Amino acid sequence: MKYIYILLLLLLVSISCKNETLLTFENLLIEDKTCENCPEVTIDIPNALEKTAISKNINTALQEEVITLLNFDEATNVNSIETAITSFNKGYTQLKDKFPEESTKWKAVINGEVLYENKYLLTIALDSYIFTGGAHGYSVKRFLNFNKKNGAELENWELFNTNFDFEKFAEIKFRIQEDIPQDQPINYTGFMFEENSFYLPENIGFTKEGIQLLYNQYEVASYADGPIELTIPFNEAKKYLAIKIK
Repeated sequence: MKYIYILLLLLLVSISCKNETLLTFENLLIEDKTCENCPEVTIDIPNALEKTAISKNINTALQEEVITLLNFDEATNVNSIETAITSFNKGYTQLKDKFPEESTKWKAVINGEVLYENKYLLTIALDSYIFTGGAHGYSVKRFLNFNKKNGAELENWELFNTNFDFEKFAEIKFRIQEDIPQDQPINYTGFMFEENSFYLPENIGFTKEGIQLLYNQYEVASYADGPIELTIPFNEAKKYLAIKIK
């Protein structure tokens, strides 16, 4: 029995040490339905709870993304999610006053989730749907990658040892997934890469399945094609990565 207790103690210590490397989040839920004819705004994003510089940087970056999506009043100093919602409502009101017969109620839905985390890296996905009139709204996903050692948000080029080598490898994988012959131009099957040359997307993030490349709608294909995703398993991508994944 003594050895069983020792093994259980070691297991608990191991689990505790592992959990200490992960940040603690709660959902920050903000809903604004001021009146029946006002825009509908729903925001549900992770909020890091630790009183550390890393948590502060993460929360600030997420809030800045939300503010950018909702800000429709460049003349006003928008420095919080609440003032951004006010800006969004003001934009709708101004349009409605100018074109009362054409204005359709606006809507904004913004959701965030932690996709991947280890002791070195954190990836958060931010999904947004913004409707401000027209035939349809605009959906977009953003990946935010953070260096957990200093809390800095990482640029895409900082994720790789040699960006050009990874880009060539990613093109091979992309062509295989999308059935594009390796000896034909990248737009051979109808894609819309500028100058007919493959390039990495603006959004690159980490998931449990591997590193994900995400081309949002209109980025390299038509709206009807939707977002284009390519996930490369870690065992294939790790030699290109500058960030440790284990």
